Amino acid sequence: MSSAKVLFGFHAVGVRLKTAPQSVIEVYYEVARRDARMRQFLDRAREAGVRLIEADALRIAKLAGSHGHQGVAARVEPIPAAKSLDDLLDQVQGPPLLLVLDGVTDPHNLGACLRVADGAGAHAVIAPKDHAVGLNATVAKVASGAAETVPYFMVTNLARTLGELKERNIWCIGTSDDAPRTVYQADLKAPVALVLGAEGPGMRQLTRKTCDELVSIPMRGAVESLNVSVASGICLYEALRQRT
Repeated sequence: MSSAKVLFGFHAVGVRLKTAPQSVIEVYYEVARRDARMRQFLDRAREAGVRLIEADALRIAKLAGSHGHQGVAARVEPIPAAKSLDDLLDQVQGPPLLLVLDGVTDPHNLGACLRVADGAGAHAVIAPKDHAVGLNATVAKVASGAAETVPYFMVTNLARTLGELKERNIWCIGTSDDAPRTVYQADLKAPVALVLGAEGPGMRQLTRKTCDELVSIPMRGAVESLNVSVASGICLYEALRQRT
């Protein structure tokens, strides 16, 4: 049981019940909450055959480490993931689509990025170990289940990893406000890794220099930049549009 982790929120727990119910050790639910959403969730949990434990909101908050648990938390066993980025890429069918995040340290931003990566069909999200947030309960909650479905690789040296992607003929496209071409002018149908930096500082210089190409997102209003999860969504869905 020592390897167990906690998921909380309807989406995060619901996706685990759907994709890997055998990994759910037990589900805690707020007994005072009896609305339709809770009833539907409990029906799904019972169908999955998991152990249900009645609890109050305070107990669930202590378990989750957050008061934003929506009355639901679960203790789960980790799901075996691809051991390495190379293993995953060897298994990808068709042109890979990767999201690379440089300097994203806010768990809410990472969770939102994982969510759009799942929606757009990205094969993985990559981040440096020393300039990123790891997967935690807050990330899983914001990701609405995508933390369970999108592989997240934290690498020791991001520039070296980008170089290894390039050796696999994966084109590394970074985003920058001063890039001469927009993301809509880039060819995203081929194997591609979209590289985005945190809002404000953007990509580190070495990351920027390692990219094969830089593109911008057109800005027509008064603000100068977008949240990294919004920018990720724009770029990933442009890739999806081009590929479909």
